[in-house]
Amino acid sequence: MSFGARALIRLGALEHNLEVIRAAAPGSRVMAVIKANAYGHGMVTVAQQLADVDAFAVARVPEAIELRENGIDSPIVLLAGVMNEAELQAAVDGGFEPVVHCHEQLELLHDSQAGSVTAWLKFDTGMNRLGFEPEEATHVIGRLVAAKAVSELRLMTHLSSADELQSPSTEQQLQRFRPIIDGFNGSVSIGNTPATFGWPAVADAQREFGFTGDNWIRPGLALFGISPFPDECGADLGLKPVMQFEARLIAVKRLHAGAKVGYKGTYISDRNTRLGIISAGYGDGYTRHFRSGTPVRINDRNVPLIGNVSMDMIAVDLGPDATDSVGDIATLWGDGLPVEEVAPWADAIPYELVCGVMHREDSEIA
Repeated sequence: MSFGARALIRLGALEHNLEVIRAAAPGSRVMAVIKANAYGHGMVTVAQQLADVDAFAVARVPEAIELRENGIDSPIVLLAGVMNEAELQAAVDGGFEPVVHCHEQLELLHDSQAGSVTAWLKFDTGMNRLGFEPEEATHVIGRLVAAKAVSELRLMTHLSSADELQSPSTEQQLQRFRPIIDGFNGSVSIGNTPATFGWPAVADAQREFGFTGDNWIRPGLALFGISPFPDECGADLGLKPVMQFEARLIAVKRLHAGAKVGYKGTYISDRNTRLGIISAGYGDGYTRHFRSGTPVRINDRNVPLIGNVSMDMIAVDLGPDATDSVGDIATLWGDGLPVEEVAPWADAIPYELVCGVMHREDSEIA
């Protein structure tokens, strides 16, 4: 029995979540976003479990190469594209599909003799990050259609505020994208996780916007059972958490009223109680930004974190009548304690927490 922190990854929950996502956008193709080590869940393992999705998406070429080297033969989209001839050659050789979002990439594909790829042309409709201006659509589409290095052209954009259902930003972005894709004879991708669940026009984009190819959704966070919407948990969308991040009690002792806890003594106990020390800290990915009061779940109840997070340990107030014992499991997030509820205690978002889990010990797959 290991006493270190561990991330228990439930592969069955992944399959369940994929079905929930498919039901939210019937008839759409699914591009599963598994960049950043599948949001901390293990990229190769997740890809192997979700082998029946239509494609995977990663940020960079080395991630795509790692998937190929581990037997993943599905289409792989490079969200950041390729930036030089070597990366383009890797894309050709690996059958990767680069996103084209800047003029340097446009020229690279237009001039290259490396071979051909399926390319995703990205437009910046209001995110103000990556992508061409909508006014450039006719020109850049023409250049890529004529490029020998492009065997098939697809279009995409990215929504900045789809998790804010009352914000006008999403509708404004959709209206900027509409004239580009109206009548386009090819595939289009608009929908990330919040757009797929929160915006019916995106889930049914082919009918709504009039293109003739497939509608591709790009779920990321939802695959792992996490809601993208404020004040909601994945369960509210019918999702199941994939990651159970947990550790064990390694000490239980008396704590007297007035006693200081941890580095700097920032927490002072206001009662006689029982102190629990748990084998997890910022060296495991339990961020130092968690403040006193952060819930930790032990033996079917929540207890508060007290004092500063250490590299390998945290302290909790078990309560004066606690009967918890060394070896008991403490859930940092997972069953009974959604990561969406924990994240605000560190002024964080769920993405940060699950991506930040460190691999000091092997994760367990279930």
